[in-house]
Amino acid sequence: MVVKSEFEQLGLPPLLVELGEVELEKEITESQKETLLQRLRLLGFDLIDDKKSKTIDKIKTVIIDLVHHKNNELKTNLSDYLSENLSQDYNSLSSLFSEVENTTIEKYFIQQKIEKVKELIIYNEMTLSEIAYLLHYSNVAHLSSQFKKVTGFTPTYFKQLKDKKRQQIESL
Repeated sequence: MVVKSEFEQLGLPPLLVELGEVELEKEITESQKETLLQRLRLLGFDLIDDKKSKTIDKIKTVIIDLVHHKNNELKTNLSDYLSENLSQDYNSLSSLFSEVENTTIEKYFIQQKIEKVKELIIYNEMTLSEIAYLLHYSNVAHLSSQFKKVTGFTPTYFKQLKDKKRQQIESL
């Protein structure tokens, strides 16, 4: 809504505003682009204009959306899911991502999954078995192994760290 409002205030009503993407009816001038960029940066946003950056941003957006909001939609493997959602060959997406980000799409996906695991551990509403099932791990051992590889901690130790840092309301 904030991004849409900024475009409208500059007399550039968007046809479509989605996560990370704005579609306009006509091209904007360099002066309009510069003004827009300054205003969006004040709000913590940025303009991505070149094709490589747009593609990388789309890959990240699809992965983040998948892991944090649509995890049950992954019925095939990640490569097919990305190819389908971005209408591009996975090999070219993978090569571009690795070249620009210095990591693989798979590692980025795993990092996002581990961030989701951390979030679910902190909420303390699900068991590790439930978290493993939710995030499509074959079992708790696989989740734990991947968690430790990425964070350096086991999920149980991470949970204990979190519990030590939190103070009970009664003790405040």
